[in-house]
Amino acid sequence: MAKRERNHVMSLRLSDKENLILEEKCKLSNYNNKSDFIRDMIIYGMVYEVDYSVVRDYSVLLGKIGTNINQIAHKVNETGSIFQSDINDLKKGMDEVWQLQKSMLSKLPYRKR
Repeated sequence: MAKRERNHVMSLRLSDKENLILEEKCKLSNYNNKSDFIRDMIIYGMVYEVDYSVVRDYSVLLGKIGTNINQIAHKVNETGSIFQSDINDLKKGMDEVWQLQKSMLSKLPYRKR
């Protein structure tokens, strides 16, 4: 018989509401079973799933702005002048980045210190 690393069994009683909450939190955090979820809660104190899609969007916008800056610099070096439309495109991109950053910051949990 194989020796188990976890040899302490724990019994836990939950109300219907508590069990529902546990099941929902397990689903939301992408855990395969309740035992893994509870074990990580005990070890790490909290379990959460981080959605990095907003950060990816932010990176894409920054990349586009970087491309615009390079194109504008290339035009300036070639012609010695810059077009107002290029400046407007750059400002529009920066506005999008600032709006996305505000959105990201507003979703962060607020913690009093």
